[in-house]
Amino acid sequence: MNTKTFCGKTYPYSYAGKHQHDYICIQCLPSKFMLHTMKILHTSDWHLGRSLYVNKRYDEFDKFLKWLLELIAHEKIDVLLVAGDIFDTTTPGNRAQELYYNFLGQLSQKGCRHAVIIGGNHDSPSLLDAPKSLLNALSIHVVGCKSERMEDEVIVLKSKEGKNEAIVCAVPFLRDRDVRSAEAGESPEDKAANLVKGIAGHYSEIAALAAQRQDVDHPVPVVGMGHLFTSKGRTSEGDGVRELYIGTIAHVDGESISEGFDYVALGHLHLAQLVGGNERVRYAGAPIPMGFAEAGQTKKVIVIEFEDKNPIFTEHEIPVFQELVGIYGDLEAITSKIEALKADNSSAWLEIEINTQFTATDISAHFEELLRGSALEILRIKNRTLINKTLTPLNETENLEALDDADVFVRCLNAYEIAEEDRPLLTETYREAISLLQNADPNDK
Repeated sequence: MNTKTFCGKTYPYSYAGKHQHDYICIQCLPSKFMLHTMKILHTSDWHLGRSLYVNKRYDEFDKFLKWLLELIAHEKIDVLLVAGDIFDTTTPGNRAQELYYNFLGQLSQKGCRHAVIIGGNHDSPSLLDAPKSLLNALSIHVVGCKSERMEDEVIVLKSKEGKNEAIVCAVPFLRDRDVRSAEAGESPEDKAANLVKGIAGHYSEIAALAAQRQDVDHPVPVVGMGHLFTSKGRTSEGDGVRELYIGTIAHVDGESISEGFDYVALGHLHLAQLVGGNERVRYAGAPIPMGFAEAGQTKKVIVIEFEDKNPIFTEHEIPVFQELVGIYGDLEAITSKIEALKADNSSAWLEIEINTQFTATDISAHFEELLRGSALEILRIKNRTLINKTLTPLNETENLEALDDADVFVRCLNAYEIAEEDRPLLTETYREAISLLQNADPNDK
């Protein structure tokens, strides 16, 4: 390192400009020119193992995770945050777990020095926490459920030199029993209010613990994580987001959980969005469309670059790995749309909702011929006219909850006016399908 005397003192210096004598003191350089800034990547709601109707989606998940690893390498990400719902169910299959662990095993090879993962409402806390000790050795920190010691949710990320780089408050999905004690005589409104109060209180205590971990001479960014439904959060119909708490009164105000944090990385809602217009409190959203209701949404991950404690945000759009197209209307309109997709050599998965009544045989034959020679695939056909006719109550006291799946099947036979001699074979096929679904091995690839 070169030195130069300034004001009677000797300092290190760096050349700046076209000539060697145009030098300035390193201590006077803007920090962004002399220090590596912390870069954090926020993602959530992977839902590994999720199917779309009968179609497995492992190929999409695999492509997303490979894309994410390349982004981490290209952007020189220091910290990865995954804000819950890593898996789609509490009993993920072998293939879903393989994708997860293969991804984690490659993180350090891509230059990512830390990862923090929290459990969501879809996840099994015990499954996530089982390899915790092993993953800690790889600087991958997992918090599957509320810890007995709240301090365990405060993770101090350190540099190779052992200095604080960031403090992450990894708050997993908080269940009712985690934050609220039942009291005799509570009304539903009281329960909801106490639940919200308990969640907000948990975040307040976590922020206070993080403040105690700060090096007062060299404060670092404090990042909160959570998996919950905030008030005014936007969802899509049929997106698979489960209501965490009964009634919207139990939705948490984003401001009540953000105090004390320089950024709050949230999961649960599948649409990427700010909370209350605050750019420091965000949902990353799901990385792929979870259903046809999310088709057309721009999926993204968020990179947060800290200069001191000031965040700078960059959103990276995730490629579409499998196109989903919902087509709605009469037979003529649907046919026209499919022909246009064929002309574009599309390999989309289709959901069709037809609003005119045809027999199942006629519809199947029509679309089978229409799709011939193309890469298009129809995942579901809904006949809106038939649905309305099938589920119309037979009397004033009947409701949908009173019908089981067999009742609905019989009504479908009636609505399609299936001949009596054809019903036994269809009924037996239906029963076999139901049996296969009910007895399927959850770990089957």
